[in-house]
Amino acid sequence: MSLSRAKREYIVLSVGGSLIVPGEIDVEFLKSFRAFILDKVRRGFSFYIIVGGGHTARAYQHAGKEACGDLHPEDIDWLGIHATRMNAHLMRAMFLEDAQARIVKNTSRKIIAKKPIIIGAGWKPGWSTDYCAVMAAKQLRSKKMINLSNIDHVYTADPRLDPSAQKIDRIGWAEFRTLIPDHWDPGLSSPFDPVAAREAQTLGLEVAVMNGRNLDAFDNYLSDKPFEGTVIY
Repeated sequence: MSLSRAKREYIVLSVGGSLIVPGEIDVEFLKSFRAFILDKVRRGFSFYIIVGGGHTARAYQHAGKEACGDLHPEDIDWLGIHATRMNAHLMRAMFLEDAQARIVKNTSRKIIAKKPIIIGAGWKPGWSTDYCAVMAAKQLRSKKMINLSNIDHVYTADPRLDPSAQKIDRIGWAEFRTLIPDHWDPGLSSPFDPVAAREAQTLGLEVAVMNGRNLDAFDNYLSDKPFEGTVIY
């Protein structure tokens, strides 16, 4: 893969906040992820990484609801958005001179990239970081995107609630969308945001869902090898 600016192709990653801040900040994950990404950069890859809010977002949203009693959904969303930006700045600091100096907020806008790593965060109410990642893929005219979270696969139901839930290796967008809610709400727990899913289907975007802590799966997908995860197409 060429490293020239004109021909650089970015792989869009949506990195779930649950990987970065499952409770406390997961420094061991961040160290492993940093080493993996930098190794891939040295091999010619470039990445556009959209960062989620994780426990920090949920903690602030919960506190806002408890303190105010009746907090407007837009304000709840803003609390989560600012958490994604804090996590994104941490991610940006991890990559120093290999990353763009500024965090991208509005991923639907054209960006002139000079570095092999771009870091993005939440933009505005109604836009999950999954949706931000899909819009980044749209802006880059990418056909594939990787969604890194704390699950190994998409399942037919929530395996925590339904012991009979079956893992899915490949699924079309139309069928996948029957497994998730119709609407986006701040703090929604879903393998992929419903609004992002609808847009990804329109774009014909392929999304690979995998556990971000399984770097072998990540490596295999980048190498076009069989991997542990789910492809939504």
